[in-house]
Amino acid sequence: MRASSVIIGWVFTICLMINLKAESLDSLSNVDQTKPNVVFILADQWRAQELGYAGSENVITPNLDALAEESLVFHNAVSVSPVCTPWRASFLTGQYPLTNGIFYNDKPLPTDAVTAGKIYKNAGYATGYIGKWHLNGHARGEDAFAARELPVPKERRQGFDYWKVREVTHNYNNSFYFDEENVKHTWEGYDVFPQTDSAISFINKNTKKPFFLMLSYGPPHDPYFSAPEEFKKLYNEKDIKLRPNVPVELQDSARHVLAGYYAHCTAIDKAIGDLLKALDNAGLKDNTIIVFSSEHGDMLLSKGVLKKQRPWDESIKVPLLIRYPEIYGQDRKDFYDPINTPDLLPTLLGMSNIKKPKTIEGKDFSKKMISAKDLENEAALVMLPVPFHEWKFMNGGREYRAIRTKRYTYVEDLLGPWLLYDNEKDPYQMNNLVGKEEAKSLQEEMKKILQAKLKKTNDKFLPADEYMKMWNYLYDSPGGRSDSLRLENYLEINRN
Repeated sequence: MRASSVIIGWVFTICLMINLKAESLDSLSNVDQTKPNVVFILADQWRAQELGYAGSENVITPNLDALAEESLVFHNAVSVSPVCTPWRASFLTGQYPLTNGIFYNDKPLPTDAVTAGKIYKNAGYATGYIGKWHLNGHARGEDAFAARELPVPKERRQGFDYWKVREVTHNYNNSFYFDEENVKHTWEGYDVFPQTDSAISFINKNTKKPFFLMLSYGPPHDPYFSAPEEFKKLYNEKDIKLRPNVPVELQDSARHVLAGYYAHCTAIDKAIGDLLKALDNAGLKDNTIIVFSSEHGDMLLSKGVLKKQRPWDESIKVPLLIRYPEIYGQDRKDFYDPINTPDLLPTLLGMSNIKKPKTIEGKDFSKKMISAKDLENEAALVMLPVPFHEWKFMNGGREYRAIRTKRYTYVEDLLGPWLLYDNEKDPYQMNNLVGKEEAKSLQEEMKKILQAKLKKTNDKFLPADEYMKMWNYLYDSPGGRSDSLRLENYLEINRN
């Protein structure tokens, strides 16, 4: 009897040790049979301002506008690092980029990361991923884009079983993917539509089992002019109204770019309408969490520049809709307090009644979304530890840390305060208050909030080269600080 007890104790200890590293994946089997399904729809580079429900006078998005009327609408959803791979890694892990080390595009998310796919799979869910992945990365020293054409090995799919994925492409009309067995296929036509058909097929095959599905579209990310012709015809450039922060000399170019961008948006909106209809037809609406969001925005020639990484609202703010009728009802509810990328996964887990792993750093707002008028969250953190690619140092990029509150934006670079905006009085961020006497106390208050965020996330705000060395990364092309001007000269030139 005593020997049996010793053996039982020894077996228990061994099991405990085996599960220690993955302790965040245990006790997930206590979810009852009414587990909600989750469908996360991710657009790439869709800025928060460009939706009908958000007040845009230009873009045509009837299905997303209708979805908003049944959803929780987040007006200050903020990208923790407004660029592709860092956002994706932050969402899937619930961590900040300097924790998981993914602060640069095309760097590999560790195979042993605790991710959304693994957590939901361990909770008994069917898991699926369709579209753009951008988390496999490449080996040190390989060509920067070498892995974008290759299949993602099974052990690096982070818990997703249904698999119709390409690492990266933005050739939306000549797009291929790899399936579960790494067999190569072609998406026929504009890839948004067959990808949506694949999502509908996955849903219809899993009506009797809870599922977690990510549908990751490539558009409206540039190239801006490759949407189907029927959607391009909806937009006349001369009728497009611009944001006041687009320089006069670039306004014709901005209207041209926006017309193509909006065509992508409306095509995606049509696809989302088809997906929502399929959920209704399958009888899954009430018990399915629908999320629509984006990784980051696009400047679209506001401030005279394109694309992302910058700390302005056109880049850092993203759309966020969450519909879950069974818990939150079918009426629109608006939230204005900020919510950050690492908060999304723990909030979804809270809605799904799944225990939050200890590896997660973000906040769970699922209960606040029921009981409170707002999220009671002071600020979201935004960071760019290493500027790269189109905004590398040679192109004017710089390291920064920022906070976005409900009302204010405050940004520091390595020399100190850089930007401060009152977004209520100055919604297009055209009046920088840094160093102005009337904003002295506000600047100090924002600085304290930022410093508290950095301390909490153990962020020492080092120069970019230090983080590259720390994680044993190489710059993908000449573009590191050591390849550019000396630090003091570079920053002095780029202060405005």
